[in-house]
Amino acid sequence: MSALRILIADDHDVIRRGLKTVLETHPGWIVCGEARTGREAVAKSEELKPDVVILDVNMPEMSGLDAVKKIREILPKTEALMLSLEYSDQLVAGCIDAGARGYMIKADAGTQIVSAVEALGNHKPFFTPRVKDAVLGENAIVGDLKNGRRTTRERLTAREREVVRLISEGKHSREVSATLGISVKTVETHRANIMRKLDIHCMGDLVRYALRNRLVDA
Repeated sequence: MSALRILIADDHDVIRRGLKTVLETHPGWIVCGEARTGREAVAKSEELKPDVVILDVNMPEMSGLDAVKKIREILPKTEALMLSLEYSDQLVAGCIDAGARGYMIKADAGTQIVSAVEALGNHKPFFTPRVKDAVLGENAIVGDLKNGRRTTRERLTAREREVVRLISEGKHSREVSATLGISVKTVETHRANIMRKLDIHCMGDLVRYALRNRLVDA
């Protein structure tokens, strides 16, 4: 198997060095590059084509959110893990909408960074435990039920659940089409029906529904 290539983008040298030290002790992983700004992260990602990019949410020149949008446009198969000093629903939603499928509070990085990169390297989402509790927690599910909404499994057909799962795993319509053996137009129809049924309007909400209802592994 080829090595898992990782790029670390953070404007603090100590954090980059610490992450690199931990990650390179894992067999088969290579930190192929480092960046100090969001703009540099985009340029180095385009040059080095890493499998996983770890980005600080707040960086000079270009925010981590703007950087990950551009990286995912250039390299749709590259997974992104966002690092932040804090948690907020809005920030997590923004990261997911930007194309990241991992979010970690920096205080948890020492114990969780290997698990996070391992998950993303296998194209699975990862959320730091306290974020995962907020995204998947009982209160979120109970809130949906109190608002008169049934769960995703009850509302969607089996094929629609498959489409949600694949989209939430980061696959584009053509990839979903090839995987399920249906036309791209049919995939887009399913996507529109799913968004209408769930009354959601962005990818972040769709991913959160998939996670809450165990349509993808978290």
